[in-house]
Amino acid sequence: MPQYWLMKTEPETFSIDDLERVKLEPWSGVRSMFARFHMRNMTVGDPILFYHSSCEPPGVAGLAKVVRTRVIDETQFDPASKYYDPKATREKPIWDCVDVELVERLPRFVSLAEIRADAVCEDMMLLKRGMRLSVQPIGPEHYARIVAMAGEPAPVIVDPPKASKPSKASKSKAANARKAAVKARPAAKPKTKTKAKTKAKKVKAGSSTR
Repeated sequence: MPQYWLMKTEPETFSIDDLERVKLEPWSGVRSMFARFHMRNMTVGDPILFYHSSCEPPGVAGLAKVVRTRVIDETQFDPASKYYDPKATREKPIWDCVDVELVERLPRFVSLAEIRADAVCEDMMLLKRGMRLSVQPIGPEHYARIVAMAGEPAPVIVDPPKASKPSKASKSKAANARKAAVKARPAAKPKTKTKAKTKAKKVKAGSSTR
């Protein structure tokens, strides 16, 4: 029985256009042990949602599938690569990945906002706070729903209104109101000096004549 996955990629680095061009690509450069764990649990034929991340808007651009597992990630041996790992050797490689192949582009891009608004997808790992894994398991119902959404017209999603900042005119009006309130307060009565005078008389009456 196949498992279903969502795999993230930054379109500036490798997009659905690139996968369409090369047809098959090793999912190299993953440096999360958790994402590596998920890839090691993949089997040939597993369906994948191809997800564009770190862009605006993020979302699912197409479908892919796993065609080979336990592929050695060659970038770990390349000192010129940003994914180079000096601890890795040919005898003891640390990082492996899978080969993925394009199945099809979706009829339209399904954005993260749409996925978030859909009741079927509400428990996806993708939507959990702080979840940044580039390789994530999903349920078959999530896969099927997003494929179905891609065949439907794009919904109009209205973001909640942002609180507007007060204008300069309203700030000035508020400041004038505060000044008027201060002026309207009754004037404070002057402090009496009676007690001070009485105390001074007592001191004088008890003073020594020496």
